[in-house]
Amino acid sequence: MMASEHLGTATIPAPAPPAPPLPRPRDRRLLVALLVALLLAQMAAAMVTTAVRQTPTIDEPVYVVTATDYLHEHRLRYNPEHPPLGKLLIAAGITVAAPHYDPDVPGTQGDAGRHLLYESGNDPGRLMLWARLPVIALTLLGGLVVFAFARDLAGRAAGLVALALYAFCPDVVAHGSLATLDLPMTAFLLTSVWLAWRARDRPRLHVPLAGAALGAAVATKMSALPAIPLLMLLAAWSVWHARAGAGRRRRMLSMLGSAGTVLAVALAVVWAAYLAVDPRLGFAPAEPIPPLAGKRALVSGLLPLPPAYGAGMRLQFAMEYYPWEGFLFGRVYTGPLWYYLPVALLVKMPLGLLALGAAGAVTVLAVPRLRPAAPYLLLPPALLLAVATTGARDFGTRYALFVPVFLALTGGCVTLWRRRWAEALAGVLVLWAAVSSLRTFPYYLPYANEAFGGPARTHRLLHDSNVDWGQDLGALADRLRERYPGERVWLVYKGSGVPSYYGIHAGAPLTVPPERVRGLLVVSDSAAAKARGRLAELIRTSRPVDDVGHSITVYRR
Repeated sequence: MMASEHLGTATIPAPAPPAPPLPRPRDRRLLVALLVALLLAQMAAAMVTTAVRQTPTIDEPVYVVTATDYLHEHRLRYNPEHPPLGKLLIAAGITVAAPHYDPDVPGTQGDAGRHLLYESGNDPGRLMLWARLPVIALTLLGGLVVFAFARDLAGRAAGLVALALYAFCPDVVAHGSLATLDLPMTAFLLTSVWLAWRARDRPRLHVPLAGAALGAAVATKMSALPAIPLLMLLAAWSVWHARAGAGRRRRMLSMLGSAGTVLAVALAVVWAAYLAVDPRLGFAPAEPIPPLAGKRALVSGLLPLPPAYGAGMRLQFAMEYYPWEGFLFGRVYTGPLWYYLPVALLVKMPLGLLALGAAGAVTVLAVPRLRPAAPYLLLPPALLLAVATTGARDFGTRYALFVPVFLALTGGCVTLWRRRWAEALAGVLVLWAAVSSLRTFPYYLPYANEAFGGPARTHRLLHDSNVDWGQDLGALADRLRERYPGERVWLVYKGSGVPSYYGIHAGAPLTVPPERVRGLLVVSDSAAAKARGRLAELIRTSRPVDDVGHSITVYRR
């Protein structure tokens, strides 16, 4: 009985609380859409803020005046070394700005650009902002392609990681906020590769679209030309996969047809870009096209492209023979260094992006599910980087913007390693890349990662568009007014802006004896990097007292 009483009074454990319900698929989609919107919103805010702050960089006035000439005169006159499509994109913003324009300005395309911005009664800040906004919009659309491509490969988590790496990449933000052609070409090329990958499922739709996107890249910059045979091969390979159930002969014919379609559509887009400017395809360049002989001349003449495109190729080839000066890790040199771009990319990419991109490349090769995507993810950046390293102009990582963009894609693929430590490490690296990018705000152009000392030290390692592209002339004017009112200023500025427009009335220190240079000596870091003779002596005998945007140094004498 005692045992019965004991059993009767025993405590019965309470039932376990029910597990929280898993998020429904619709809720997960909404959360992903919100995260995508937040990433793109912060990227848009960074690019617009940068676009508002920065004065015209060296190349921008030429592109802006060319786009304006397209709108007003419908002629192929300025900037033949680059095809029209990127400048037609810029023209969409210029249409809203509606600048005053004199179509008969004598001189070079650079003279015409300065006249439009500073001598025609236009507000250069307003005009440049409107010119930059279409590139900003295209950069954001490129982010959507990065997300969609990575999601197709490895799921929504991969898409978010890839988009975060893209959105926080300082080089992408920097060049995405300028009215230049490097980021548009990269965005079109990325889209072409993505569509070629999607052709594995729906070739009839995606093969022509891949050709159109490739044509847009080639109609924006000639450096995309080497991608044509590669994209033809990738499209053909996708069709071979899509026609797995057909006979061998039929599959081969489909492959050839898809490659031909990519080529034909790409060439049609290039022709359409020129016809959109001038339906008569007239070509009267403002400056003479240098003569060219040999294999390069033959290539430029044989391509089935408009005459203006061939002339632009001859101009680009002629530039390759010029003895350009470079600067790398304190060394001034003449001619190209094959390792310049790989080294510069190591300096300019966030360490989190580098680590995740490398791990993602290994993942693509190691995981059977991803292995079919390896040619699409790895070959385009490898080919274009190999070609870019043979160029004569070591001016910046803008010639290889496709590398960080494709690394962001591969970086997203690490999410396929279903292990907690791998997920945690990926999250830490994404956060590191984001913090590194936010710390450099709003000075994205001179960014360098922590291993190389950050943006304040970039000018000691690299020059030109890596650091100082003339973008901080307006900021210099503000700094001189705020901290050094009334002081004598001597200026060595490397850029396309007009100092007097911003209220900078400075002497030219290289035209007078050194003993007369007293007060503030202001030197663009790109000029200081390669300083020789009198300028080098003036800098050596001066004391640095201030820094503007990590691109201009103020010395006191």
